[in-house]
Amino acid sequence: MKLVDAFADYSRFIKIRRDIHAHPELGFDEHRTSEIVANLLKEWGIEVHRGIAGTGVVGVLKVGEGGRTLSLRADLDALPLQEINEFEHKSTNDGKMHACGHDGHTTMLLAAAWHLSQTRNFNGTVNFVFQPAEEMGKAGAKKMIEDGLFERFPCEAVFGLHNFSIGNVGGFALNNGPFMASSNTFKVTMKGQGTHASLPHTGTDPVAPALEFAQALQGLVAKVIPSTERALLAVTQLEGSVAPNVIPDVAAVGGTIRTFSVSALDRLEERLRTLAVQIALAHECQAEIFFRRASPPVVNHAKEAQFAAQVMREIVGPEMVNDQFPGVMAAEDFAHMLMAKPGCYAFIGNGDGHHRLEGHGEGACVVHNTSYDFNDAIIPVGASYFVRLTERWMADTGK
Repeated sequence: MKLVDAFADYSRFIKIRRDIHAHPELGFDEHRTSEIVANLLKEWGIEVHRGIAGTGVVGVLKVGEGGRTLSLRADLDALPLQEINEFEHKSTNDGKMHACGHDGHTTMLLAAAWHLSQTRNFNGTVNFVFQPAEEMGKAGAKKMIEDGLFERFPCEAVFGLHNFSIGNVGGFALNNGPFMASSNTFKVTMKGQGTHASLPHTGTDPVAPALEFAQALQGLVAKVIPSTERALLAVTQLEGSVAPNVIPDVAAVGGTIRTFSVSALDRLEERLRTLAVQIALAHECQAEIFFRRASPPVVNHAKEAQFAAQVMREIVGPEMVNDQFPGVMAAEDFAHMLMAKPGCYAFIGNGDGHHRLEGHGEGACVVHNTSYDFNDAIIPVGASYFVRLTERWMADTGK
């Protein structure tokens, strides 16, 4: 690997990462984390802007006159999970945990900001964007944009990284198009008239249409989406009576839909609504439909993705970069930024869990797992990527 020399000793950043891990904060409540970020940026001579979308922080580093512009993004928030690890830097906040590695993402970008502020080996402006509320469908990215992110801090493109289980520790994975799926939830409530289960003729049973609707959804993707596209529909919730001898007034079906294009999502939502209404009518019930589009698909821009992949190969070698990685059904609200600006989102390999200290839980070291921990060994890799990306971007005037 050809990492930035300054990261040969990155113990300072390990301490920062573990401190953030030990004090997790949920979306829009990242006050302590934001304060740490803002204070460090200020200490390094970087212009600091607080309060974007509440707890968001943007650091602006301008070197020279004119030049190109770039934004680098990391997320700040934790998840509402109870950590089962027992190592020293485990969560001290009950019911809150950095189970997705945002503590590491924040630290990698801080390390890059520190190095760039010391060397200033470029001509242009780089914005270090620390975003609140990526998790739980809170759409912190969208709210930062609505709060004037790209008007207040102009940029030609935006880049981000997320740790992931992709095999090689410190390897990279990306592609030139759809990279992560849209995230959408639905709940359809069938409304009937409850009665005693021994007298079904005296009421209108909403359970029957709910079951029929749930079954119809199982084959909906194959009937609506061409086989050349990828989409997912999962029924995950069934709600009915609280007693076995009662036909309820309402029964509900809920779940999630994931797609790699808005057009596929449009088709699935339209058919879901049609099925719900028609099946309800067939059973003399009414359908109440809730459909929420939490996050659009993450779609990389080809030129920016190719540029990013070249920088990655320079750092870790071509054998550690998969630039044809298939899209995953997980979602990311960085999608909103890529809808507003060209850019690229990529994965960095976190490993299989062997890096975890003694006292970790028995679960797999995958994101959104109560025994997860970010791999500190990839801090210098991710930081080096952000540094080299910035320097190469500012130097490339041919785009």
